[in-house]
Amino acid sequence: MPDFFPLLRPLIHMLPPEAAHQLGLYALGRGLVPAAKNTQDATLEMTLWGLRFPNPLGLAAGFDKNAVAVDGLLTQGFGFVECGTVTPLAQEGNPRQRIFRLKEDRAVINRLGFNNDGLVDFTARLRKRNASLGVAGANIGKNKDAMDAVADYVTGLRAVHGMADYVTVNISSPNTQGLRDLQHRDALEQLLSALLRERETCKARDGRHVPLLLKVAPDLSAQEREDVADVVMAHGMDGLIVSNTTLSRPAHLRSCHKGEAGGLSGLPLLPLAHESLAHFYRLTRGAMPLVGVGGIANAEDAYAKIRAGASLVQMYTALVYQGFGAVGAITRGLSALLAKDGYRSVADAVGSDHK
Repeated sequence: MPDFFPLLRPLIHMLPPEAAHQLGLYALGRGLVPAAKNTQDATLEMTLWGLRFPNPLGLAAGFDKNAVAVDGLLTQGFGFVECGTVTPLAQEGNPRQRIFRLKEDRAVINRLGFNNDGLVDFTARLRKRNASLGVAGANIGKNKDAMDAVADYVTGLRAVHGMADYVTVNISSPNTQGLRDLQHRDALEQLLSALLRERETCKARDGRHVPLLLKVAPDLSAQEREDVADVVMAHGMDGLIVSNTTLSRPAHLRSCHKGEAGGLSGLPLLPLAHESLAHFYRLTRGAMPLVGVGGIANAEDAYAKIRAGASLVQMYTALVYQGFGAVGAITRGLSALLAKDGYRSVADAVGSDHK
């Protein structure tokens, strides 16, 4: 089917970013967006944690915070979709305007602040999804006024465990005060210990093992990355997602919105996220699956993350500028790049830059 997004983009971008986003979710949730043509290549299949991914390209958390369009998103050609971030209680997030398109930079700045409908509504929707369509993860966080952050994460894990294919612990959003402090060694050890204990309880209750991943910031120092790697490896976490948005602002940004507060995503994030991913691959010695996210806009970007150590990759901001046609373009291009280098599977290419 022809890709009409380039024609529609000027109209869509006339709307405020948040309004455009909600319109897209509405259409996806009601099946108004045609499914992508299924042209999956067996070379792209990946099996991790006992889950089959038809391709390694996923949708990052933040697009479907409330699990209102999981099925519609999976029909767009993604290998998996991550919903959330969801907090125990519903919250409004930060005051609007809180999303800014940096068109000249192919970037976005957001300071949403974990706006979401809360666990009750989130789990009710996730429970109704069509599991046969593919892998869906849940990304959990804490409420901004939580007195006990660990308790909020435990509550989140307990709620989503029975219906999510994997769970991501988000301690790296820059838009909730104090959240990133949970990446410090002592706080992280306390949090992961509590979550892994709760997972054992949930495993006994639900009769299934759900992979538990940690999402980290790209702004960590070298020592902080070492601490995170040590803690996640010692606790036996299932994987790391590298990385969230950045608080840094590259000098070459051109948009008039470049000074807005919040997390920067998109093309300017790519070098920092790539460097962080490669560093975590070295720190974990390739023994832990990594999910590479940050700045992916084409097949070359996705392939570079795989070669740097990512078993799976995720995208989001590029959709603002390219639409869902980018999903098929990336997966097709990735197949061609793997074939060009003589790889028979994605798994064979993971971490090849380090070998």
